[in-house]
Amino acid sequence: METLRERKKQRTRDALLRAALELFTSRGYEQTTVDDIAAAVDVSQRTFFRYFANKEEAAFAVQEMTEAYYVEAVRLRPPEEAPMQALRQAVVEGWDGLHEVIESVVPVELHLRMYQLMESTPALLAAHLRRGAETEERIARVLAEREGLDVDADPRPRLAVAVFGGVMRVTQRQWSMGEDFSLEGIRELTIAYLEQVGPALAESWRET
Repeated sequence: METLRERKKQRTRDALLRAALELFTSRGYEQTTVDDIAAAVDVSQRTFFRYFANKEEAAFAVQEMTEAYYVEAVRLRPPEEAPMQALRQAVVEGWDGLHEVIESVVPVELHLRMYQLMESTPALLAAHLRRGAETEERIARVLAEREGLDVDADPRPRLAVAVFGGVMRVTQRQWSMGEDFSLEGIRELTIAYLEQVGPALAESWRET
């Protein structure tokens, strides 16, 4: 059972995280300091560093939660599903649970604004792409384990994840440039783009 001390620590961490994202998205990532974040929660800089190693760790804390959620969702897909189907269904069927994971820490709207900031801030974008590659490797290993394959000997798990990850990046970038910034908006766009993967890869694009 969670103790009072543990609950207090979690509340402090959540408050620092929310303050950080609010400041990043309103002032800009580079313009926000650790002191700014600590002051917003009325704690010391030392307290901030008890929970986060640096600004970047705070910036990606919610993203890390969503990545872990998705990796586990793929792991739990029924074994009879084909790999690409497992990847797709983990996304399509996981939105509601993912919504709850995000809302347990910050408003979804704030998380989505933070994603847009990552796309437009060079320092964050570089870290975002690096983290994405690391997550794709984790998912490829999950797929290989599901299928009883050696991920280093069989290229298919990494190829499948690379294709799927590419679709997700295109979807997110397209969403970030549009006018509908809701969770439902990105959900619908994701489903629409995933449905085009097969035809885009297998069919001719020229009208006959």
